Amino acid sequence: MPKVVLILVVIGTLPWIAGCADSSAEQAGEAKQAGKPVKTEAVRQESVRRSLDVVGTLAAEDQVTISSEVDGVVRRIRADLGDRVVAGQPLIELDREKLQYNLDQQRAAHARSLTKYGAADAGHLPQVEDTPDVRRAAAELAQAKQGFERATELHKRQLISEQMRDDAETTLRLKTAAYDSALQEAKNLRADIDASGAGMKLAERQVQDASIRAPFDGYVQQRMVSVGELVKVQMPVMTVVRVNPLKLLSEIPERMAPWVKVGQPLTLSVDAFPDKKFAATISRISPAVNTQTRTFAFEALAPNEEALLKPGTFARVRLETSLVEQVMTIPYGAMQYRYGVYRAFAIEGDKLTARELKTGDRVGDRMEILAGLNKTDRVAVTDVDTLTDGMKIADEGE
Repeated sequence: MPKVVLILVVIGTLPWIAGCADSSAEQAGEAKQAGKPVKTEAVRQESVRRSLDVVGTLAAEDQVTISSEVDGVVRRIRADLGDRVVAGQPLIELDREKLQYNLDQQRAAHARSLTKYGAADAGHLPQVEDTPDVRRAAAELAQAKQGFERATELHKRQLISEQMRDDAETTLRLKTAAYDSALQEAKNLRADIDASGAGMKLAERQVQDASIRAPFDGYVQQRMVSVGELVKVQMPVMTVVRVNPLKLLSEIPERMAPWVKVGQPLTLSVDAFPDKKFAATISRISPAVNTQTRTFAFEALAPNEEALLKPGTFARVRLETSLVEQVMTIPYGAMQYRYGVYRAFAIEGDKLTARELKTGDRVGDRMEILAGLNKTDRVAVTDVDTLTDGMKIADEGE
């Protein structure tokens, strides 16, 4: 009797189990037919101004190793490593005692030359013919000429002898020679004045050169001498660099050279200030390509009034060119990155097709597409990281 009851119970539950199975299959079919809702966007054509991202090095526009122009012992150092200096500022003072003695000697020699010439100072020099010795010689020559002319006339009247006339002629010749000699001596004295004046100016300059000065505004990069050290002519004593403006040295690819011109602005950044952009202007472009790198060297000047930029610093440069091109772009978020490859999902009917992309420049929040998509394609732009090739979707539009 118990076995019969068990069979009836099982048979009674079979219709209910069959109904549940039919309902589950129907729900699975509906789920299988429904696509994943995603938003899509058409590939866009845009005009893009090409820019260049290159690297370069900052260098001082002017850098000079200052050498001594005179011999002397270092008595005082007025500037040292890292000090800011201005043009004409004394950097090193040399002992000038011996130089001053030489200057005094040259001044005395110049004064002696002026006295011999008969001048009070170099600014009021008389003409050579107006010097005392030349005037005296000229007067004696004039007197000798008169005596010769008188003797010649008297000799014609036979009032004096031939000997007296010859004596007058001899006197005239002597006075002529004396005049020429005085004139030449005056010219020599004039030359001595010029020579002694030049020697005096040279001595004055040597005294001035005992104070070694900065040639331009800048910073001391290196000091090479110490107090008490004997410095010789042409011996390096200090290095000074100009840091405002700085010079940027970089290169541009050969294919972009026609669209980069002198005077074009650019921006640069350095590791020391990663969030700060510095402006610069192209100042020079090489006329010839480097055959090894196929690039053109260029220079740009970067204002550096606050001295934030330093010579020798590595710089990242962004340069906007004058080249404008039509390109295809898609949102940057529409790309999926897997194993070193960018992909986008093109819409084909109600399914997705994965396309490998060849990308170009980033344009704001969009990416230039060089290959992998067509102008008429639409791509998925939401939940991109969860999409797969062949997935069924429901296009929700833009």
